[in-house]
Amino acid sequence: MTDEERQRPKYPISVVAEMVSVHPQTLRLYEREGLIKPKRTNRQTRLYSEEDIDRLKSILSLTQDMGVNLAGVEIILRMREQMEEIQQTVEELLKRLYQKIQRQFTETDYREMAGLVPRGASPIQPVRTINPTDIKGEIVEESVSNKSRGEA
Repeated sequence: MTDEERQRPKYPISVVAEMVSVHPQTLRLYEREGLIKPKRTNRQTRLYSEEDIDRLKSILSLTQDMGVNLAGVEIILRMREQMEEIQQTVEELLKRLYQKIQRQFTETDYREMAGLVPRGASPIQPVRTINPTDIKGEIVEESVSNKSRGEA
């Protein structure tokens, strides 16, 4: 199922209540508390998507299985969303870093680093250093001084 299909609202409140084994009033309470946000039709009928149902299952697991109150559920769900955003950012940064590293080194450089080619056969000279504080923008290029390479 694609993300678009998972986000498409299609289930009315009565069907969802039966699917997750709760009273429709419980779903209305969760909506009032801001834990779920079903879409509305022109006639104000609530329609839930597959994503909404997954979120409901998480809410019910936290409240029924773990004894978390609704305030705690809200905090936990918000933290999960933030963690997912951070994970996506880290994955994108790692992808960009990997691409930059690939452009820096030749195949011989990789073999030398892995010990497949004797040192000195293809000397590796540092091209740049990475400033870890610049994680949002482009990776900062800095020239490496002779001192940092151990040269006089």
